[in-house]
Amino acid sequence: MDRIDRAILRVLADDARAPVARVADQCGLSQSACSRRIAALEAAGAIRGYGARLGARRLGVHVTALVDITLSTQVEEDLAAFERAVGAIPGVVGCALVSGQQDYRLTILARDLDDYERLHREHLGRLPGVTTINSSFVLREVPTLGEAEAMLGG
Repeated sequence: MDRIDRAILRVLADDARAPVARVADQCGLSQSACSRRIAALEAAGAIRGYGARLGARRLGVHVTALVDITLSTQVEEDLAAFERAVGAIPGVVGCALVSGQQDYRLTILARDLDDYERLHREHLGRLPGVTTINSSFVLREVPTLGEAEAMLGG
């Protein structure tokens, strides 16, 4: 991956709907060369897909919870059972196996605290192998480098 590939990725990360002509112009390429590079980045897995960034509040989602979960064991079968179960919970938008005192960190979106409480009662509390659940709530998102800038070196 060279500097031109990185430039293409930055443009597309900022606007996935950018026409190839604009991407090519911003990266100093012809449209055909730009199209070939984009196809190669997709084939290599550097571009996994394109999507829309949704406005959570506009969609009625007002609570983001960061939930740390500890399991009773770390046997592979137990981890797999937990992961299958958590994948079916509505509102879970992220699940990561982490190092440290907890085993997993979930990111959960909910309409409000009552909705989160319902998710906790109906789903989180019933996950297999769970011994502890610690929830924290996002009070404010702090602007940071975008994902592309962080991965591509600003």
